[in-house]
Amino acid sequence: MALPKYTVPSLTPEQGAEVAAVLQGRLDALNDLALTLKHIHWNVVGPHFIAVHEMIDPQVDAVRLMVDAIAERIATLGVAPVGTPGALVKNRTWDDYSIGRDSAIAHLGALDVVYVGIITSHREAAEATEETDPVTNDMLIGHLHELELFHWFVRAHLESVGGALTTGSSSTEKGSAKKAGAKDDV
Repeated sequence: MALPKYTVPSLTPEQGAEVAAVLQGRLDALNDLALTLKHIHWNVVGPHFIAVHEMIDPQVDAVRLMVDAIAERIATLGVAPVGTPGALVKNRTWDDYSIGRDSAIAHLGALDVVYVGIITSHREAAEATEETDPVTNDMLIGHLHELELFHWFVRAHLESVGGALTTGSSSTEKGSAKKAGAKDDV
């Protein structure tokens, strides 16, 4: 990445470029999350359809606002944000969402895994910017508040009365979807 010709006061161009690079990763991940959430919204079926269908759209809207805030922060740092689909696919380090038309609970099982990845990476980005750029760090922490809330909404559908997740210890989308979806087959 080329150094910006300017950045925010108190940061060097090198620091501005470093923070922008961290944010570009978050921009890609959140753009992907917004698309994944819409995919889920369109492909949920079964007895929990309407609850999940209606729960997802406000998450999409909030994530799109996060995307805009991150892109504008990158521009404020003097770097051009890249939001094209080709760049997202080229830069991502994760696989495409793997569940098609399936039960709402199966999708929530897979979405649990997606949120774990998003939140973990967002926390890493917050830590990476904590000392260099408190403004960016504050923005990321604010996003974490919402992302963790949405994750709780997902997990509330997957939790037994005893507090265990129906996904068990599965750490893959398909594995979590299968375990959570088994609850629908009972």
